Amino acid sequence: MAVASSPRNCPTDQRYRRLDLALKRNGYQPDALIEILHEAQDLFGFLEPEVLTYVAQSLKQPLSRVYGVATFYHLFRLKPNGRHTCSVCLGTACYVKGSQALLDRMSAELGVKDGQTSADGLVSLSTVRCIGACGIAPAVVYDGEIAGRQDEAQLIAHLQQWREATDGLG
Repeated sequence: MAVASSPRNCPTDQRYRRLDLALKRNGYQPDALIEILHEAQDLFGFLEPEVLTYVAQSLKQPLSRVYGVATFYHLFRLKPNGRHTCSVCLGTACYVKGSQALLDRMSAELGVKDGQTSADGLVSLSTVRCIGACGIAPAVVYDGEIAGRQDEAQLIAHLQQWREATDGLG
C-alpha cells in the first residue's frame, strides 16, 4: 500500500517514521484511527493540522472524519499543552468537597476555561471526572502529580511557584 508522503518531506523527522510504523502495524485500517491518533499525539505532543492530514491521507479517509474523531474525544489535543498542566477532579467526592470552586478560581487566575492554555503558555487547565483519590478530596493533578485536600490558597501558591520558576528562566 502506498504511504502518504510526509508533509515535511524530511527524512530526519523521526516522528513521521514512527507514525508510519504505527500505520503499518495497524494495516492502514480506518478502524484503527483512534489508536493511530493516540500514537500521533504521543509523538507530536498534540494533533496539529498537518498531522491530521497525513493520517487521513495514509488511511485514505476524508480529513473531516479524522478531524471529527480528534475533536469528539476529550483526550485529544489540537493545540500544544502549556509548560505546566493543572487538572481539577470533578468526581463526586471532589465536587462535594469544593473542587468546582477550585476550578473557577484557577480559571479566573489564568483567564482560561477548561481545556484551554493560558495566553503566556504557562498552564493548561483541564478537568477530569475521577482520579480515584476520593479519600483525599478535593484533588488536583499538577504536572501529573496528585495533590489532595486542596484549597484555593494551595492552588494559588502552586500557580505562583510555576510563575516564579518561569520568571527565573528568562
